[in-house]
Amino acid sequence: GVFFADSVNRKAFRDGIKPGWHYFGRKMDVADFEWVMWFTSFRNVIIFALSGHVLFGKICSMIVPQHRAVMYMLYGVLAVLGSMGLVYLMIILSHCLVLYSVALAKQKWLCYVAGLCCLASIKIEPFSSWQSGFVTGAFDLQDVLFYGGSSFTIMRCMSFALESSEKKEGIYSIFDLLKYNFYLPFFFFGPVMTFDQYHAQVSTRELRRKDDEMRNIRVHALVHVGAIIAVDIFFHFFYILTLPSDLKFMNRLSDWSLAGLAYSNLVYDWVKAAVMFGVINTIARLDHLDPPQPPKCITMLYVFAETHFDRGINDWLCKYVYDHIGENHDNIVKEFMATIATFAVTTLWLGPCEIVYIWSIFNCFGLNFELWVQKFFQQEPFAKLESKMSAAMSRRIRAVFGAANFWAIVLYNILALNSLEFALLVTKRLLLTGFPVSTLSIWFITYCGVQLIKERERILAIEEEKCDKAKVE
Repeated sequence: GVFFADSVNRKAFRDGIKPGWHYFGRKMDVADFEWVMWFTSFRNVIIFALSGHVLFGKICSMIVPQHRAVMYMLYGVLAVLGSMGLVYLMIILSHCLVLYSVALAKQKWLCYVAGLCCLASIKIEPFSSWQSGFVTGAFDLQDVLFYGGSSFTIMRCMSFALESSEKKEGIYSIFDLLKYNFYLPFFFFGPVMTFDQYHAQVSTRELRRKDDEMRNIRVHALVHVGAIIAVDIFFHFFYILTLPSDLKFMNRLSDWSLAGLAYSNLVYDWVKAAVMFGVINTIARLDHLDPPQPPKCITMLYVFAETHFDRGINDWLCKYVYDHIGENHDNIVKEFMATIATFAVTTLWLGPCEIVYIWSIFNCFGLNFELWVQKFFQQEPFAKLESKMSAAMSRRIRAVFGAANFWAIVLYNILALNSLEFALLVTKRLLLTGFPVSTLSIWFITYCGVQLIKERERILAIEEEKCDKAKVE
């Protein structure tokens, strides 16, 4: 049994490493299909398609700025047709038509029901296989583009339907929906920009840039090129994604190494999201849009409410589900209902399966537990004690809880990013076998990091306050 488990682990490790840089004799970590896709099979296609969009967009903004949304839509439709074929385009248009028809009724509950049913038809068997079966032909990225484009289309269509329900007079046209959905940079991989924001930004007739805007876009583009090169170097020298598959080797590592590896997995996923959305956002900013920002750096996160790798989906969920039900997030019962609804939609969005259920339950609990602890310490005598403390001491006490929260965020998210076995191993080492030396020392180092982050946030808040006062004066 031990020999079999060991050989399975070794095989998983070998499968995750493939030939890479021949000149340097380095093999590459290919455990993450998505990243390998960007670097190999999809690299030339995406460069060609997005370069064409940038050139096309520039010509349109110079010649017909008032009709640029229509031009972006035409380019997007042709790109989708060329890459995925006519049947796929028909499937996308059918989802658009269904949700547009539902929007005509101006009933929010109907928009939610229809939208979530459409999303379920893409994510749940046998409906997803039935739809993907219509798309004939086979190439490496067919599944990725099929599910990516379909999922994001339904989220955008739901946003359109819900915004149409809010509109006081009349309804937006189906043409507005198609212009919104077929903007190519966002089509297959997001981010989701809510309809109200996209419609307002793309309808602007005067295309003016701020003084240093082009310089900022160039700097961001160079930073993302640097990040791509850095990740490629990391993949050839540090096998952080494949190592956790070899559990026998993991057991031989020290507590510190395991903690570092778990943290590195999260940083890697953040970098992937930051680069992917950063590249797309740079193109969107060239098109005079203000897209959702890349995710907040994982090192800066010690609060569950700010944990998101896709800020576009996060903004969508907050606007239409979380804030809609939770309102000001002060009431424990409403917050509980809001988080359950949010993670139910997120589970459907990610594709229901055992690991997603576990990830959702843990993160839902983390978000609620945060509020419960906050409410508990607002009671007497804790509130009176804190009022007598200095601001610095209050921050120190909060940082102790923040450090524990940071590791809860890490442990809950490596479930989805790596495996349940690896997450359990790290948890066991940090909390049980590593107690008290490893547990307390890692907690103390994290506490120092959280203190630095809180201090930076405090300084930024003071600077913002000064700027606001200067504007008022």
